[in-house]
Amino acid sequence: MANKDAAFGLKPVKMMGGAPYSGGQSRYRIASNYGTKIFQGDTVKQVTGGTIERVGASSTVPIVGVFNGVQYTDPTTGEQVYKNYYPASIVADDIIAFIIDDPNVVFEIQGNAAFPVADLFGNFDVVDQSTTGDTSSGRSNMEIAVSTGATTNTLPFKAIDISEDPNNNDVSATNTNVYVVIQNHIMGQGSAGLA
Repeated sequence: MANKDAAFGLKPVKMMGGAPYSGGQSRYRIASNYGTKIFQGDTVKQVTGGTIERVGASSTVPIVGVFNGVQYTDPTTGEQVYKNYYPASIVADDIIAFIIDDPNVVFEIQGNAAFPVADLFGNFDVVDQSTTGDTSSGRSNMEIAVSTGATTNTLPFKAIDISEDPNNNDVSATNTNVYVVIQNHIMGQGSAGLA
């Protein structure tokens, strides 16, 4: 059966060891007027000045976690705004991002190709869809780049299983969903993947 082509970035599904994901997240800051959109399910990194920014493909900078929403004071209306995505270039001193930052969270992500079982435990990069997520839902359209599988310990994700979603678990068809952990998490040491 063909897999459904509907990228959604990274979605938390459980914890390592099989415990359910409890919804835990932490507050981080986004610099006033930061000019890049960040969608729910995108990865973020730390930058100087005590803030976070979106991480794209081919980055070797350690990942803080996965963006899960934002709040800030609208500079025009003065009202408090809550969104699933950061729309970019907001001039405010109180931009707070909610980040899933526990290094033990297991995420589901869609592959950009068929993902064979033999590739499990390899490390992978993402297909950077730039900042073209869905502004209606706020969801990312980031996917795992299946062709990047390697042993390199600076790649962002380690694939650990095929998704249990019956609409996206066909390992012979494009857009296989897989379970991953953040391989180069800022709170942990990356390890070489299996080739």
